[in-house]
Amino acid sequence: QVQLVETGGGLVQAGGSLRLSCTASGRTYVMGWFRQAPGKEREFVAAKEQIGAGTYYAHSVKGRFTISRDIPNNMVYLEMNNLNPEDTALYYCAAARDGNPASGTVYIQAAQYDYWGQGIQVTVSS
Repeated sequence: QVQLVETGGGLVQAGGSLRLSCTASGRTYVMGWFRQAPGKEREFVAAKEQIGAGTYYAHSVKGRFTISRDIPNNMVYLEMNNLNPEDTALYYCAAARDGNPASGTVYIQAAQYDYWGQGIQVTVSS
């Protein structure tokens, strides 16, 4: 069982930036971020595969958020810029244990992930 621990959330003004970090206790193939705002369903934000060019972003964050990974240390980061109040949510780190870079799979569905962090709050004030 791989455990995920998120850090870096907090309160920021609109237009500001935050960086989320997530550390996995073991090896994973895909690591990503989802978020859930009050009264809304959990939604995909960004993900990055361990091998190859598999990097995915939700349309709502593309160009503002950047996901990166530190493979040797089992970490994933989410650099969030130009934040707006609609980005306010509980952000979850997620990881998939296995994958195949040749499969063409796009890892944007929650059901594709095996492990989840506890979530970390990001609040953007207007």
